[in-house]
Amino acid sequence: MSEEELNVTVESDVRDSHFLFTQKTVKSKKLLDYDYKRCNGCGLCIQVCPKKAIEPGPLIEIATGLDAPPVIIDHTRCSFCGMCAAFCPVRSIRMNINDKDILELAEFPHLDSKVVFNDKCLPCLICEKSCPEEAISIDLAFAKKEILAPFKEGKTGEIIVDMEKCTLCGACAVLCPAFILVEKKAKADDLMPFEDLVVDKAKCDYCGICVPFCPEDAIKVKGDFNDEEIKKIAPEITGTIKVDNDKCTRCGWCEAVCPYDAAHVSKPFEGEIELIDEKLKGCDPVGCHGCFNVCPSKAWIIPKDKKIDVVKDFCTYCGACEKACHVEAIGVKRKLAKYTPVTDTAWSEDWKKAIASLTTQERGRPDVSRSLHVEKEEKKVEPAIVKPVIDPVLRKLVDERIEKMSSILGNKQVRHAWERKDAETALAEIKKRMKKDEQ
Repeated sequence: MSEEELNVTVESDVRDSHFLFTQKTVKSKKLLDYDYKRCNGCGLCIQVCPKKAIEPGPLIEIATGLDAPPVIIDHTRCSFCGMCAAFCPVRSIRMNINDKDILELAEFPHLDSKVVFNDKCLPCLICEKSCPEEAISIDLAFAKKEILAPFKEGKTGEIIVDMEKCTLCGACAVLCPAFILVEKKAKADDLMPFEDLVVDKAKCDYCGICVPFCPEDAIKVKGDFNDEEIKKIAPEITGTIKVDNDKCTRCGWCEAVCPYDAAHVSKPFEGEIELIDEKLKGCDPVGCHGCFNVCPSKAWIIPKDKKIDVVKDFCTYCGACEKACHVEAIGVKRKLAKYTPVTDTAWSEDWKKAIASLTTQERGRPDVSRSLHVEKEEKKVEPAIVKPVIDPVLRKLVDERIEKMSSILGNKQVRHAWERKDAETALAEIKKRMKKDEQ
């Protein structure tokens, strides 16, 4: 056994919703971080674990409100291989080696998926507001109206927004406080997060700066301004768009809702999802809501003509809904898993088995058929304890003796000698006291 194997310590800790497991050796420090609040219970980590160190929690109860970890990690059995972190589709499990995320290390294959925004992106507010995981952040950098054309009271005019042209991108609402985006609760069958664009005429001075600014030429303004001068001061829509990969689940909402075809999403899995009609008789989507609660893509809907349905374009085939359904009315099958290359290492074959299990759901694990097993000795049945018969005469003599000894041990001289560990003096004193009591 190597020096590294002989010097392995494993520690566990809990901080808020995070279960932290640390393995330390003379060469490395591995930290496994499981955020059970982030976990949706898809069970892929259970599938790929080579040591069977992860077990499912009560997902059906969790999906309907129980606050508990969807999976249980036994860190005493964990080998800290990193497979669970590499293939977690919602990043609820992460692993660092010497403070570096394993997803940044070439020797650790992992799910390969991404979101890319091309040069057609304005950017605007639509994708940021519609993202079910709040993984997109927009920073619009252009100058605002109060800087370019400060508000002037008493101005009159007319402003019209052509809603046939307007994409509800929201740029005008950032430019000028006179524009107000009316939000609506986004649903999977109704993607647009905004319902309308209205103008607060009390805040509009009809400066006209919004006319050349609008990317869709959807705003018309009649007022006391010079077109050419306004065009010179009107800003371009500029800014940055960022995707938080720790939150993004590659659901495809941003791609579906973008009016400019600026987003492209590559999902980690390809597969199928189906509803089993016979089982749907016991489904209560309003009372249960389990599939809604565990779905990271918010793909489940209650349409007008059906009891329940799923928008398949948003499904990432993680399988959490299948495990959360108490009537077993959902079937999920993964046909393809996209992953980064498997490098040639000592563990490469086991990584390939883990990847294969993502679609076959059958995990190949080490052959232990030749392992030595020591048969446990059969547990002997011990005879029942029999209480001894108490002789009342002897009991009386013992009680008398104990009473004499109690009075002797209460003597200060005896205790003092005993505490000094002077047994000979203490014994002599006891004999002296006993002889005196007998006289």
